Amino acid sequence: MLNLKTIRKIINLGPLIFLYYLSLSEIDSHFENYFEILSFNIQLIIIYFWVSKRPEALGGGHVFFAGLINDVVIGFPLGISSLSYLVVSLVATYVKNMTVNTRITTDWFTFFIAIFFSNLILFILLSRFSEITVSVTEISYNTFFTLIFFPFFWFLFTYYNSIVTTGRNV
Repeated sequence: MLNLKTIRKIINLGPLIFLYYLSLSEIDSHFENYFEILSFNIQLIIIYFWVSKRPEALGGGHVFFAGLINDVVIGFPLGISSLSYLVVSLVATYVKNMTVNTRITTDWFTFFIAIFFSNLILFILLSRFSEITVSVTEISYNTFFTLIFFPFFWFLFTYYNSIVTTGRNV
């Protein structure tokens, strides 16, 4: 039987497990079968939130390795998703170091900057170094819906973080 310490460690690893699960599975948050333009990137939201709020939950090595796994699953050249993820991680780290208290509005604005540069690097690398065709329209829709869903996940992850850090409801 699992003791309380083991359960707490597993709960603390929740963001990392979720990031690896999304990278390994083909659940890429693309609902284009149901809606033509609906796609969003939960991995970027996870990376930005947890690196800016609790960086010990996701390290740079895990972010890079999750990107490599995602590249293998999706079929991108190795390292493209990793660089994209690391750009988001870099912006989140910068924001964490430069601000004292963040709110949803500041996180939302800086997340927009992070995914803009992340998707710009993704688009440039895919168009220059691979045969994969990605349109600017697809990336724009993905960016838009990722931004739209960010507040929902921000509140969800904030609640989860409060449970994990205070030890309530375990």
